[in-house]
Amino acid sequence: MEAIPLLTLRRLPQYLEVLQQFKEEGLTMVSATRIAELTGVHMTQVRRDLAYTKVVGTPKVGHNVRDLIRAIEQTLNWNDLSSCFLVGAGHLGTAILGYSGLEKRGIRILAAFDNDPELVGTTVNKIKIHPLEKLGNLLSRMHVHIGILTVPGAEAQQVCDVMVQNGILAIWNFSSAILNVPEGVIVENIDMSASLAVLSRRVAERLENNGGNNGEPKTIKNKKINDRGKNEYTELSSTQL
Repeated sequence: MEAIPLLTLRRLPQYLEVLQQFKEEGLTMVSATRIAELTGVHMTQVRRDLAYTKVVGTPKVGHNVRDLIRAIEQTLNWNDLSSCFLVGAGHLGTAILGYSGLEKRGIRILAAFDNDPELVGTTVNKIKIHPLEKLGNLLSRMHVHIGILTVPGAEAQQVCDVMVQNGILAIWNFSSAILNVPEGVIVENIDMSASLAVLSRRVAERLENNGGNNGEPKTIKNKKINDRGKNEYTELSSTQL
């Protein structure tokens, strides 16, 4: 399978969001130029990214919207559901368990684990929460290869080790810990602290730069679909919840 650059993988879901909107509006064809306008990504880069889907557009017409949606989903492996386990059924873990959009993005959570006796045995969104000590056994028996980690940072490495020892190949890490994993194990870190740090600092800069306007930011019109404070510092994961 061809390796796709990380930044391309992060941009493809943006294009997919735009294409889904076009589909809902009844549009059948779309150009790379139009996708570029609505995502804020340079047109040349959009074409390069879409080339990884192997879908060839029609000159001066563009791409078929439905075909391009299917191609991007296939490129991201979102059309093939992968089973995973979630460890840490606190507030964040519960929110993820209750999020139905994961299955649309190729992930199905089979079970959750926690060491809180009050949570063990309960269900969230029809997903049962098991005692943490059963994690290794169930991983090895069910051959699950993806783990979602939503435990406190101090506990993350220990849980990570159990995951890796029992066949986990990829970890979606929502903890604050920097995980130490063997070569070949994929870790995708969702660092909320880093994202909040960027947000807080940018707000402070905006307020200071607009000090002559009673501290109120200037109105910005004609916002693009993905213009949500995006800049070179906030290129975070495509698998945002």
